[in-house]
Amino acid sequence: MLYICRVNSESIEMELTNAEKILMEMIWKQEKTFMKDILEAYPDPKPATTTIATLLKRLQEKKFVGYELFGNSRQYYPLVKKQNYFSNHVKGMIKSYFEDSPLEFASFFTTSTNLTTTELEKLREIIDQQIKKKKK
Repeated sequence: MLYICRVNSESIEMELTNAEKILMEMIWKQEKTFMKDILEAYPDPKPATTTIATLLKRLQEKKFVGYELFGNSRQYYPLVKKQNYFSNHVKGMIKSYFEDSPLEFASFFTTSTNLTTTELEKLREIIDQQIKKKKK
């Protein structure tokens, strides 16, 4: 499945491999990071530096990350916001699996995820807040 997102007036593909998603999570969390910081953040067994370098290059080609040079070191930063990435995934999932119906998705989500009464009440509060915003 392919998701499209607009970044700086440019459409980009929103498809990431699992390894790229893991790396992007680290970059989103750190906001600006060097290779050594990325390697430190990985749990053991840590991937090879060349593996991370390859993933970073692919993420640059996909326009997910940019970098700034500091001497011989690159400081990487996200070009795509985490919220935008996941928002596009949810929209794609709704389109593919719920006949492009957010209502079908909401019905499935609320009936199939074993939400507690407290969680459902909080969800109702969120929906009520959105209704108030839309009515303004």
